[in-house]
Amino acid sequence: MNKIIISAVLALVSLSAKAADTNTLCIKSTLKGFNSDTLIVYSSNHRDTILVKNDSFTATLNFPKVQGFYLLTPATLRHEDNKALQLLAVPGETMELTGDISDHYYVSGSTYYKQYNEADRMLEPLQDELNKYVMSLRQRLDNGESQEVINKEYSENVPALQQKVTDATLNFIKEHPDYDSSAQLITTLEDYKDMEAAEKMLSEKVKFGRLKEYYQGYMDRALAQKRAEEEAAKAQAPGVEAPDFTLNDINGKPLSLSSFRGKYVLIDFWGSWCIWCIKGFPQLKEYYNKYPGKFEVLGVDCRDSQEKWKAAVKKHELPWKHVYNPADSNVLDIYKVQGFPTKILVGPDGKIVKTVVGEDPSFFSLFDDLFGK
Repeated sequence: MNKIIISAVLALVSLSAKAADTNTLCIKSTLKGFNSDTLIVYSSNHRDTILVKNDSFTATLNFPKVQGFYLLTPATLRHEDNKALQLLAVPGETMELTGDISDHYYVSGSTYYKQYNEADRMLEPLQDELNKYVMSLRQRLDNGESQEVINKEYSENVPALQQKVTDATLNFIKEHPDYDSSAQLITTLEDYKDMEAAEKMLSEKVKFGRLKEYYQGYMDRALAQKRAEEEAAKAQAPGVEAPDFTLNDINGKPLSLSSFRGKYVLIDFWGSWCIWCIKGFPQLKEYYNKYPGKFEVLGVDCRDSQEKWKAAVKKHELPWKHVYNPADSNVLDIYKVQGFPTKILVGPDGKIVKTVVGEDPSFFSLFDDLFGK
């Protein structure tokens, strides 16, 4: 009897230990490049401190479910440095980190992380090709090369490089339907259709396995974004009546879009915090002065304080009309604005002529077509 009781107690202890193991992630690291004796494990619901000696550490962390987290230096957390890794915690597994964060680093370890490493090594040369090309374009832009030339090269070459990465990702998933890492790869895809196709390739075990909740969150957000973009395309399409709105101008007086009826008016949704909005001002000024009186510009400042808005208008010497869009306004909703800057050209009849999201110098050729004759 006593032997049976003791055996039962030992079995319960063993089960408890196994349950605890499934809620923990072990990290073994010889990763160089952090140059810090302390690292922070950071996520929305988790924070730990890890001591590092000679670029090495071993840590056991509690993660009750699969989730993303950051491994970063305290200086990075204080916004004084930029040394951080974005990683995925899979409880019950061991993660091994090697390499150098400033060059190439690798994630391997137990079963899941071995699978991840296999996919990562396969995709690495394609990602490197894409990243190096994009960085070269940024460098050329910083060196003063024409933004129009850079944008043209970007649109001609980058989508094809991105497609190579996407095709390789989908092919890996197809060839490894039983890998949990294949489920994680879904989160690296940008187009919802690609995500759907990838999920259909997974085995039932993986599709409804431990990474289901994690990758499903990405798919739900991608679907919501797809639907929002479809709604925006309809709301901002040529020929659609531009919804009227009234906001206060820089002097605090109401100004309505309908007050511009009979003229071409360019609605520019922008903010002082938006780098690409600011970069587009010189060319907008150029065309505003090139065709005086031919069209008006209505700058709609978004997500700023009034003080920052007014300071930005003054700093950048923006000569056109301006209104302030407060947080409780519905203007962004009725125009289905998805990004900044968004420029919408409205014709004299109050209907949309063209919409562009982001900074696209070729957009201004439309003004040459309309007024250059």
